[in-house]
Amino acid sequence: MTVGAVAERTLQRGSDFARLSRRINEAGLMRRRPGWYAAKIALTVGLFLGGWAAFFLVGDSWLQLLVAVFLAFATTQVAFLGHDAGHRQMFRKRRISEISGLIAGNLAVGLSYGWWIDKHNRHHANPNHEEHDPDVEAGVLVWTQEQAAQTSGFGRWIVERQAYLFFPLLTLEGLALHVASVKALLGSTPIRHRRTELLLLAVHTVGYFAAVFAVLSPLKAIAFIVIHQGLFGVYMGCSFAPNHKGMLMPTDEDDLDFLRKQVLTSRNVRGGVFVDFALGGLNYQIEHHLFPSMPRSNLRRAQPIVAAYCAENGIPYEETSLVDSYRQGLAHLHEAGALLRAERR
Repeated sequence: MTVGAVAERTLQRGSDFARLSRRINEAGLMRRRPGWYAAKIALTVGLFLGGWAAFFLVGDSWLQLLVAVFLAFATTQVAFLGHDAGHRQMFRKRRISEISGLIAGNLAVGLSYGWWIDKHNRHHANPNHEEHDPDVEAGVLVWTQEQAAQTSGFGRWIVERQAYLFFPLLTLEGLALHVASVKALLGSTPIRHRRTELLLLAVHTVGYFAAVFAVLSPLKAIAFIVIHQGLFGVYMGCSFAPNHKGMLMPTDEDDLDFLRKQVLTSRNVRGGVFVDFALGGLNYQIEHHLFPSMPRSNLRRAQPIVAAYCAENGIPYEETSLVDSYRQGLAHLHEAGALLRAERR
């Protein structure tokens, strides 16, 4: 089942969401945009391959650290395409979407496409739900005071300061994603093309380290990897963090229909064309959660329709600046660790 199916199976005739869906369909915003995606794919692939071409041309030089910065940007842009493929935003058919996702995820970026699909399906079905959304499960960071109370040892020290440590910890996010992918492929996570994914991930890993250590001296190679993977993690984290952190965290006791569940747990980030490009369209998180298979380029056009509909129905619609979205998310993290700080005093 694709991520888009999570929304489609919840649609009920006569519901508030059904009426909004009709407006969106009447505006033609669910139609595929093959021309736009052809240009987007060409640009993104060009940036990615251009970055690696520059890597080989620069050779054994400390200037490679600048190339690593650029490749962190290009790698994340490729990951955004993998995200779009998982939602069938680019192609309607499952097979071509999966092939695109496997190439972008496993081969180019080094992340398991199947693992991500499983995780992202669960997130879209129950965003910000502590028990059902894997994105708010307790880990190094916690999202509620109840989760904080269950931490121990060094974990408590981190949680007490997690708002201040958030951005530094993102430098490890790239590594965490790679490790999670390998664990999923070698574990019991339901993955359709496990052998293919393992092969592609192995090709990526061997090719990546072989290229880096063949061109660079050991010290430069390690520095390149640290900067490339560290900034990749920061960019990924900074792209996804504004979307839900600090928004409503519903429980099983909350009686929310699909429309309200998605809108009240999500936040949009305004900022124009630059933010649209930098965040891969994820800044239209409300529209994306309501219509996961909507092509990225149509989200901007859907935004005023959704905002107006929410206003008509008295549904709070959160939209803020990029900086304020981080402020809200960090404030939420700080509040989650408040109980531990109080106990220490």
